[in-house]
Amino acid sequence: MATLVLQDGTTFRGESFGAHADTQGEVVFTTGMAGYPESLTDPSYRGQILTFTYPLIGNYGVPSMEQNEQGFAKYLESEAIHACGVVVSQASEHYSHCKAVSSLHNWLEHHKVPGITGIDTRALTQKLREHGVMLGKIVQDDAGVQEQESALDIADPNLQNLVAAVSCKKVTTYEPEGECTATVACFDCGIKNNIFRSFLRRGVRVHRLPWNFALDASDLQYDAVFVSNGPGDPKMCTQTIEQLARAVQKRIPTFGICLGNQLLALAIGGDTYKLKYGHRGANQPCLEIGADGQPTGKCIITSQNHGFAVDEKTLPQGWRPWFTNANDGTNEGIMHESGRFFSVQFHPEATPGPEDADYLFDEFIRVVSSE
Repeated sequence: MATLVLQDGTTFRGESFGAHADTQGEVVFTTGMAGYPESLTDPSYRGQILTFTYPLIGNYGVPSMEQNEQGFAKYLESEAIHACGVVVSQASEHYSHCKAVSSLHNWLEHHKVPGITGIDTRALTQKLREHGVMLGKIVQDDAGVQEQESALDIADPNLQNLVAAVSCKKVTTYEPEGECTATVACFDCGIKNNIFRSFLRRGVRVHRLPWNFALDASDLQYDAVFVSNGPGDPKMCTQTIEQLARAVQKRIPTFGICLGNQLLALAIGGDTYKLKYGHRGANQPCLEIGADGQPTGKCIITSQNHGFAVDEKTLPQGWRPWFTNANDGTNEGIMHESGRFFSVQFHPEATPGPEDADYLFDEFIRVVSSE
């Protein structure tokens, strides 16, 4: 037996699977029907207990950690599970897929990540939507823990610099197989591997940089700057923000994704805020906004994973909203009037999710090539 305990004392009793251990973090939910291996290896989930709203998880197993020719995971979004806990309605005991090498249970157990199954995830999700995301714990009942008391001392992961924990520690360069069309200096704030794949298959060389790399003090050669997704409060990433501000001042083409959207907004003097329960899933509709401030009529379905957003009212002169969430009207992207600097809150590289926004990589490369 295991128990999920929320910070307000609410408890959900279920069965333990994965690692037989306690864990704590911020309890969030994702609405994707598939893609649990990619979600769990997304560094943006660092410090979070991830609830899957789809009722059956694990039925197609987990692929191998096989690496590609560039040296990163071929099928997954990083080389580790970053969610600190997993909550599902029903964890499948059996799996079937041509690329699967492990069950979800064995994979979580191997990575020492606990899970809980057999609880009412619909009721949990409704509570999080009503009250907002909460801190919580997964505790093993045989440890004799008093649930309500144990919920009082949960550390808030958003008070930590989670980006520093998931970013790379040294500069690594990935070369495309064919002709190199451009070179991008990429700030790794917890980057997903499919962003690398998206650049490399377009012939872009990628310099993967630690989040606090002093780009303006290096002799690195590059044509543009990219800043990735990642976990936690963007205001913790002061050194990345400073580097982005200097890149914009130098008029270097810059593109950001997810956390990168928030960091670019902060770099130009804008502000960010925490959402009530965030956007996590593979079915978020976004409307494109034109230079006149009106929708262009284009709507794309996107993959998302974030708990903070840009306050577009704080954007300085020359900047405008680029995309907006069709469900709640929150900001989903910003752009400078020059077209040289832009970012999106969603994931155009998908994985998991739709590929509607994949064209944004081509747009970035077009801007870089025109310089």
